[in-house]
Amino acid sequence: MKILLTAINAKYIHSNLAIHSLAAYSHKYKDHIKLAEFTINHYLDDILQSIYKEKPDFIGLSCYIWNISMVEELCVELKKVLPNTKIWLGGPEVSYDGEKYLKTNLNIDGIMIGEGEETFKEILDYYIENALPLNEVRGIVYRNSALSYSEDCKDNSLNETLITTAFRPALNFSTIPFAYEDMADFENKIIYYETSRGCPYSCSYCLSSIENSVRLRDTNLVKRELGIFLDNKVPQVKFVDRTFNCNHKHAMEIWSFIKENDNGITNFHFEVSADILNDEELNLINSMREGLVQLEIGVQSTNKDTIKAIHRSMNMDKLKNAVNRIKEGENVHQHLDLIAGLPYEDLASFRQSFNDVYALKPDQLQLGFLKVLKGSRMHDESSNYGIVYKSTAPYEVLFTNWLSYDDVLKLKSLEDMVETYYNSGQFVYAIKYMEHFFETPFDLYQCLGDFYENNNLFKMNHNRMRRYEILIDFMKEQESLGKHINLLAFKSILVHDLYLRENLKNRPIFAEDQEEYKKRYRDFYYDEEKMLNLLNVSKDKTGENDSKGKYKQYLHLEHYNIDIKQTVDTGLVVDADQFMLYDYMHRNPLNYEARAILVEL
Repeated sequence: MKILLTAINAKYIHSNLAIHSLAAYSHKYKDHIKLAEFTINHYLDDILQSIYKEKPDFIGLSCYIWNISMVEELCVELKKVLPNTKIWLGGPEVSYDGEKYLKTNLNIDGIMIGEGEETFKEILDYYIENALPLNEVRGIVYRNSALSYSEDCKDNSLNETLITTAFRPALNFSTIPFAYEDMADFENKIIYYETSRGCPYSCSYCLSSIENSVRLRDTNLVKRELGIFLDNKVPQVKFVDRTFNCNHKHAMEIWSFIKENDNGITNFHFEVSADILNDEELNLINSMREGLVQLEIGVQSTNKDTIKAIHRSMNMDKLKNAVNRIKEGENVHQHLDLIAGLPYEDLASFRQSFNDVYALKPDQLQLGFLKVLKGSRMHDESSNYGIVYKSTAPYEVLFTNWLSYDDVLKLKSLEDMVETYYNSGQFVYAIKYMEHFFETPFDLYQCLGDFYENNNLFKMNHNRMRRYEILIDFMKEQESLGKHINLLAFKSILVHDLYLRENLKNRPIFAEDQEEYKKRYRDFYYDEEKMLNLLNVSKDKTGENDSKGKYKQYLHLEHYNIDIKQTVDTGLVVDADQFMLYDYMHRNPLNYEARAILVEL
């Protein structure tokens, strides 16, 4: 019997932990099992053809909000071309109310509910060895007979019954085998890994709150498995633990191991609750290599009524203290989250939440929108708050008692601006300068979103340089409204942002002409010994020992008529005669900015 476990991921760089874990747990059937991963960007026909060519007897599909519509459409076509193939689904998007799902999706033979490793193995025991009756497999809902395909499937279900088996208790998490058999298969992929299942919190919008306990994987086992990632120099390991630091001893052991065995390459991503980080944990985090770990911190809202309504536990003062302590270390990328559309959060309240989080200066600020997930507490309570959401995945909020659909659309454009101009990290100094001309950061991004909307800019694809030019046009408009903006200074700040990230082959059209400084530049580059001493590197670092002056390909010199830093910090133009050297041999490991050095010519 041929078993095909299939995943449709959101991006090519993603890997699907679920199907790899199912396959590892059913290792006894490894000769029967094949894995196939696609993305939502593949054409449906290409996925259909690929699966058909495998001629599987059993297909298992992993279902999430980002792929469920594609999975459902795929299953309709699969049943036509593979009418005798059993099609089973699993994952959070189908685990809730499985019988109802099977009644409305007649091409599906069964659903695995909840945790799937043991369930999947027992299903294979039934199909491959006939060793266990299907009705004794816990944690499934299935049709009691095979469903044959016809153009009109309605008659197929008339005399059919659905069987839901007993609830499956949670597994001992340490008995689940390591999911990744051959690391070569995951080259250029993000590796997903978990050391715990469940969550101690009860946030009403999250499915993890359903399991009101936490199961930890044995730390000795975790260390051995992390060692495999480190030995293979995996670029990034993303922990999917819902609250990694919910157990202090567990977190400290793993973080200490990562620090002690750092290979200088691998980055580890964790979701944490910042308000429960203690001094010992913060000191350890501050002592790590730049870029060794990155932290994702869910704030969601700073409105106390909202936090209470969503049954969330959070001490905002402690969270701010922890984020600031980590920021002081200048070695950890911090990603802070907000959710729009929560109870008691109107536009004014969300503006305050946004500004509160923005003031913490996260490396990324993720503005998301409430998704009312089937099976979550919010799903049951949504009508109490007038929360109306889309009927299809991802079930995103449309409006609430506090937030109109017009408000939601305003926040959508603001989200786009934050993603483009803040989270991209390409406009750091420009944004800091622009903030001086608006009452709050929220107002800046909202006004920028209005500018895009009024000029039909959302409907166009813009390259990076065009994004800079749009900012100039935006600031020209602000100047015409009476704001005291120095456009020449602003253009210089944009040039600084550009050269921090790339040694451009072509100068931007808005950059200052550098012709009068070229002789000084040549003299500066020609004195190789002085230059390398300034950079504090040897010739070997450049790899260009064969001819004098060739190291300059790693450098760029730019003249400015203003003091960039003081102008950005104050919003007032501070005149200067500055030469900035951009060193692309030394980049910040957190934001990849080139080292910028003021030099005298």
